[in-house]
Amino acid sequence: MTGTTGDTAAPGVRRRMPYAQRREQLLGVALEEFGRRGYHLTQMEHVAAAAQVSKALLYQHFTSKEDLFAEVTEAIVGEITGRLNAAVLAEQGSVDGIRAMVRVLFDYATEQPDAWALVIRHLDKPEVGLELREMRDRLGAAFADLLLRRRRADPEMTPAELEANERRARLLVPLMYGSMLSMVSWWLEHPDTPRERAEGMAVEFIWLGLDRLRHGERLPRSHPDSER
Repeated sequence: MTGTTGDTAAPGVRRRMPYAQRREQLLGVALEEFGRRGYHLTQMEHVAAAAQVSKALLYQHFTSKEDLFAEVTEAIVGEITGRLNAAVLAEQGSVDGIRAMVRVLFDYATEQPDAWALVIRHLDKPEVGLELREMRDRLGAAFADLLLRRRRADPEMTPAELEANERRARLLVPLMYGSMLSMVSWWLEHPDTPRERAEGMAVEFIWLGLDRLRHGERLPRSHPDSER
């Protein structure tokens, strides 16, 4: 058999993969296992078996399951946040920023389904690692910035009004990223729905709903008697 470097191995003898290449292979397999099983149900032997290597070799590259998961998630976080930052910075308007963020998440989920499954499984489970919690916080900060961008530029906005808007934005952020992630996941399970329609609905749901809240619109409180 001829290897990629042109070396010929004897029949039945497996060539040793270069260290860096083997490490990348193990990270890819671990991503699939964590995405499919979840962190708690995935064991090192699962990753080793799927990669067709011994546990001893796996431990040569990663000292523990925690270490392996941290490296997998760090790569995911780096890629997603990098894409989001580049997309949002390229847009000037707040609604265009929302469109850019939605587009990035749809792109990433389409191109990296295993990584997306891992994110959805673990984003709100910070006990499995700091990396995803940091991504959630960065995502929230980006949303809050988009919400407040126009308000901060308003010369008539008083400091007290700006502070009130910032408090409201912090409350709205979990609703924003939660609805976006849910929409992307729903669309992946319903591929018959045109992507542009799903993206448009996500943007409209977030932007139009938030715009009404930003302008102070509220539902009237229910009268106690009407709830009986």
